[in-house]
Amino acid sequence: MKKKSDIKDLKNILNSEFKTRRVTASKLDKVLYKPFKVLDHGFVRVIDYMGDDSSIVQAARVSYGKGTKKLNQDKNLINYLLSHRHTTPFEMNEIKFHIKLPIFVARQWIRHRTANVNEYSARYSILDNEFYIPKIDDVKPQSQSNNQGRQGEIEKDLKKHYLSLIKENAKINFSSYKHLLNVDEDGELMDEKRTGIARELARMVLPLSSYTQWYWKIDLHNLMHFLALRFDDHAQYEIQVYAKVMLDLMKKWVPLTYDAFIRNRVDSLTLSSEAIEYLKMRLKNKKDSKTNVNKRELENLKRIFNI
Repeated sequence: MKKKSDIKDLKNILNSEFKTRRVTASKLDKVLYKPFKVLDHGFVRVIDYMGDDSSIVQAARVSYGKGTKKLNQDKNLINYLLSHRHTTPFEMNEIKFHIKLPIFVARQWIRHRTANVNEYSARYSILDNEFYIPKIDDVKPQSQSNNQGRQGEIEKDLKKHYLSLIKENAKINFSSYKHLLNVDEDGELMDEKRTGIARELARMVLPLSSYTQWYWKIDLHNLMHFLALRFDDHAQYEIQVYAKVMLDLMKKWVPLTYDAFIRNRVDSLTLSSEAIEYLKMRLKNKKDSKTNVNKRELENLKRIFNI
């Protein structure tokens, strides 16, 4: 639960006006500090940023000013840089997010080691009674083709049973957490005659569905790498939904780069040399029985090109 002082500080910031000589993105400015809801208790919001599309052009040309007089020239340059993997100009732009997410999602997320992160400390503070509970439609069995994903369906009553176990587990564990700390929901002592254990020890009983929060600052190049992986259909649903919100925020921040990113990364396809030879062979109407393309890439090719 947010402290009243924190809410007051946030309102003061939102009602303030600042003048600056640096470039700004007006559409992103309008949603600064605004939380965008994700999952049941999570959110994403932008705290600060540096640069816009013109900053990328400026860095590429090592010049002052806001790029060229023609927007189309800036657009073409950004597209060229991204499509040819000239990444340095995109590293000049940075963005800082405040994110609330389940701990198991955070453990996937933190593998992207190219960001600066400061996480809420459960050694210093007491965690809230908030846990991620999936929607019933998102409860699915283990995929038979993907060792780290889910696929298929489960009978509805069985889904409800599994969800009740998840909820009950969170409830029991949080009750144990409070008992170990010897505090109630308001952080007050439950039993004045009993001494609780330290927060750094009590947190061990909490499940991975507990929510944590962090500030996450990253440059634009590495943000795009994160989004390309986590917005992908093969990523876990619970991290995809965060990537979707962040992709929408990126569009408000750097619309020209967003457009180039979608065309050259999200909606594009990278082929192995074997796949290229396979497509050449198919274009010549030759049989594909001798192809060296691995099974997964071959299935992908057939799906995309309707072969």
